[in-house]
Amino acid sequence: MHQYNFIDFLVAQGVLKFGEFTLNSGRVSPYFFNLGAVSDGLGFAELGHAYANAILAAGIEFDVLFGPAYKGIPIAVATATALAEQGVHVGVAYNRKEAKDHGEGGQLVGAEVAGRVLLVDDVLTSGKAIRQSVDLIAQTDARIVGTVIALDRAELFAGDVTAVEALTSDLGVPIVSIASVADIIEHVADASLQQRMLEYQQKYCRVA
Repeated sequence: MHQYNFIDFLVAQGVLKFGEFTLNSGRVSPYFFNLGAVSDGLGFAELGHAYANAILAAGIEFDVLFGPAYKGIPIAVATATALAEQGVHVGVAYNRKEAKDHGEGGQLVGAEVAGRVLLVDDVLTSGKAIRQSVDLIAQTDARIVGTVIALDRAELFAGDVTAVEALTSDLGVPIVSIASVADIIEHVADASLQQRMLEYQQKYCRVA
């Protein structure tokens, strides 16, 4: 799925909205991104294919897809299903927010977390959810080989680096995004919105 088609999909699903939104950081953004708005089978099927195509295009070889709780879990399932339709069969694992103290116990659920692990999540804002997963996976014999996200916000935070840049440096593995804020700016048709997006990008984001 081309990134512009992916952006159209995000808008149609209500994932990507335009207006005036106050973020957790206190910044007032002209757009809001919430992948949790995908809520039906068709939407998840399209989402899974978008992730699968990005993974195949990146050429990352892996054994297990790992979806950080909570939004990463349905992404991992949808992506593994889409990959299976293309003849690529991989395991799916995810974590609980809190360790289970009964039954099988622990925080890891699903396929054995072993071999090469590819993380999938919605967006990197602070990278907290991904880093928690990295810490869990570090307790196994597996190794992380990459991360795939839907959107690179490219926002600069402490140290004048983006969350993607910081995580790439820390993990030493590729982080693939299906679309970026620059793609959104290029694709929006409304001139006024595009100007507001550009102003936000110039103020808060890494400009390529």
